[in-house]
Amino acid sequence: MDIEISERLNKLPPYLFVKIDQLKQKALSEGRDIIDLGIGDPDLPTPLPIVERMQEAVDKPAFHRYPSNKGRIELRSAISRWYERRFKVSLNPETEILPLIGSKEGIAHMPFAFLNEGDAALIPDPSYPPYRNSCILAGGVPYIVPLLEENDFLPDLTAIPGPVARKARLFFLNYPNNPTSAVAQRGFFEEVIEFAKINNVIVCHDAAYSELAFDGIRPISFLELAGARECGVEFHSFSKTYNMTGWRIGWVSGNADVIRALATVKSNIDSGIFEAVQDAGIAALGLPEEYQDQQIATFRRRRDILVDGLNALGWTIERPKATFYVWTKIPKGFDSSGSFSQHALAAGNMVITPGAGFGKYGEGYVRMALTVSEERLTEAVERFRKIL
Repeated sequence: MDIEISERLNKLPPYLFVKIDQLKQKALSEGRDIIDLGIGDPDLPTPLPIVERMQEAVDKPAFHRYPSNKGRIELRSAISRWYERRFKVSLNPETEILPLIGSKEGIAHMPFAFLNEGDAALIPDPSYPPYRNSCILAGGVPYIVPLLEENDFLPDLTAIPGPVARKARLFFLNYPNNPTSAVAQRGFFEEVIEFAKINNVIVCHDAAYSELAFDGIRPISFLELAGARECGVEFHSFSKTYNMTGWRIGWVSGNADVIRALATVKSNIDSGIFEAVQDAGIAALGLPEEYQDQQIATFRRRRDILVDGLNALGWTIERPKATFYVWTKIPKGFDSSGSFSQHALAAGNMVITPGAGFGKYGEGYVRMALTVSEERLTEAVERFRKIL
């Protein structure tokens, strides 16, 4: 039998993190001592109160049945209280909040709710690959919006051609940003809202890293801005904030009509989140701020070890203001981010992510994740010293 995959699948580039994991597993199978600075998967454990709530909840027979696609009202109410406490934003838990099987799932399904064949979506570059790939899978056309260092890795809205802007249905944004660690200010979001209203485009703001910022910085929510709920939604994740990457739970909040359409897509594809995991999510949202302070302090120490260590070797890297990523230009002597990443693995037994995997404008950079211990980061700096 001749099995042919769809043209849409053929249009997709190899998924970056799958390829990186394959290279890492091969190296590990060879018995090599690998320091993994590749995928942003927190190494810190999920906080104990969340685990304990899950252990209690999993024993409840009522949670063993199909969950509601809308998510438990208790979870949606907890999200609403969190938004009020964190951002002073009041959300209706009935209509303006939708739990997700991880924010990636909701982001990936957005184009299926709003793109017709050939419609455009505005995709930042470099960026998290699902923005672009989900657009392709839904039959849309990605229009690349460069994120350049000279613009502080913010898109230049005036550079988007008028015909493209008017044809676009979705505009994906992500601040604090993966992979660049850039942080957006209120004035930028005000410009985005004006742009969205003029061009009738839905803003999809991915705020997965809003709770990982350093040196007194407190990233704002897109939904804090006047007019934001008229033109868009914001995605959040338990993964990075509470070290729950394997639990698969997140949410989207904002424009009720957008959320209703996304919920319709989801009701035809999935059956909701295991209710015990939802219970654990409620526990997470109720954790005291001291937990987050400790988390931030851990990643700040790691950031300083890696950045200061690399700068001592001759690099010029500014300390990231947010996220647990270090985004930096490749050293001289390498012709691409891929060649430098391959050298780091072959000669230094380190996995780092080539910037080209995040898009055309990521070429010339690499991303390193601060998801290993301080001791391993110190060792990584020493390995860089030896291979450069």
